[in-house]
Amino acid sequence: MAAPSQSDGEPITGKAQLVEYLEGGCKPVHQWRIGTEHEKFAFSLSDLTRLPYDGTPGIGVLLDGLTRFGWEPVFEGENVIALRKPDGASVSLEPGGQFELSGAMLETIHQTCAEVHTHLDEVKAVCEEIGAGVLGLGFDPKSRREDVGWMPKGRYKIMREYMPKKGGHGLDMMLRSCTVQVNLDFDSEADMIKKMRVTLALQPIATALFANSPFVEGKPCGYQSFRSFIWTDTDPDRCGMLPFVFDEGFGFEAYADYVLDVPMYFVYRNGEYIDVSGESFRDFMAGNLEQVKGITPMMGDWVDHLTTPFPEVRMKRFIEMRGADGGPWRSLCALPAFWVGLLYDQSSLDAAWDLCKDWTNGEREYLRAETAKTALDTPFRNGTVLDIARQAVDIAELGLKNRGRENGIGEDERIFLAELQDIAKSGMTRATRLLKAYENAWDGNIDDVYAEMSY
Repeated sequence: MAAPSQSDGEPITGKAQLVEYLEGGCKPVHQWRIGTEHEKFAFSLSDLTRLPYDGTPGIGVLLDGLTRFGWEPVFEGENVIALRKPDGASVSLEPGGQFELSGAMLETIHQTCAEVHTHLDEVKAVCEEIGAGVLGLGFDPKSRREDVGWMPKGRYKIMREYMPKKGGHGLDMMLRSCTVQVNLDFDSEADMIKKMRVTLALQPIATALFANSPFVEGKPCGYQSFRSFIWTDTDPDRCGMLPFVFDEGFGFEAYADYVLDVPMYFVYRNGEYIDVSGESFRDFMAGNLEQVKGITPMMGDWVDHLTTPFPEVRMKRFIEMRGADGGPWRSLCALPAFWVGLLYDQSSLDAAWDLCKDWTNGEREYLRAETAKTALDTPFRNGTVLDIARQAVDIAELGLKNRGRENGIGEDERIFLAELQDIAKSGMTRATRLLKAYENAWDGNIDDVYAEMSY
């Protein structure tokens, strides 16, 4: 979750300003970039418990140790709550101490995968010194909610109190889930519309391909992506598949209207979070909120508010694909490869749209719900999700071939699809393989997953 913007920028004078902000994300093709974000669980090697903020091993010590690699600390009060680099990369904390790299916007998957590799090497170096490890899964396999400490960030206190009012798993999302996502560009409103529709329709297919969270509190939970399931019971006001994106007339203004109707969490002023949870941004703009009477809404408030809807695909000044479980290094590289292959080559984007353009809203909602449970085995039309996944991976491969971005030894970006090609060919997700290991090689001992899935 992003750090607050300090509520800077111009005063908001009307909705047109908010729409223009989103329109400002349009970039010519030669300026398109790739931004990869991924979260992982930090834990103590001595007892496999999640790291608290304070103490050694602890999240604060881990953040401090990373500063030797050129990261600059970001403070909230006296606590370091994030790290930044001049290239735009940052390290931030999710509510339960999940450690997130928000990568720089880079030109190729070769670059973004090298960035991920460097980051993990840095984290591992510090972890070895403090007696910690980092785990790549979509959901904490062992800890209960009460076992996980909260990070000292003001916005999380507000969310912690508000989430249980809206759904049964909001706190699980905050404390016990990890994802990997990729942020990609568009060149026009028409391009944005097509990409939003393709990514929303195919997001459950990505959820199935990346399913990697089959355990809850030490045992199989009946889901291949429990992380995906918890989002269905987090907050209906700000989560889901955004059916209006498929309506005639969808565009930047319609998305701005959607975000305006998503209830607020906070207003940030002078280093403090003011609780306005459940209130309307429209009422904030109209001066009707008692909690912030006399405070002028600024464009920075809009930028902050754009980070608080949590649909399966989110738009800011780029498009964020958000529906994949955290996983090992190969998965962290495979996710941008999948979506770049589908979206950054016009012929592949057209083919991806042809694959899903006649799906109904009911079918898209069905896929979102069922792939969390049965992933690639989910029945769909006359086959299964595996059939769709194989076609999508093939289309992505063609898109990466057409991009032709090579590394120093002549390999193009298709090399990063190997993980998905293996899953699509075998029909076995990482979750399926972990469940088989749990039943056989591990003899029902969940502790073995830490050795299996640590970086």
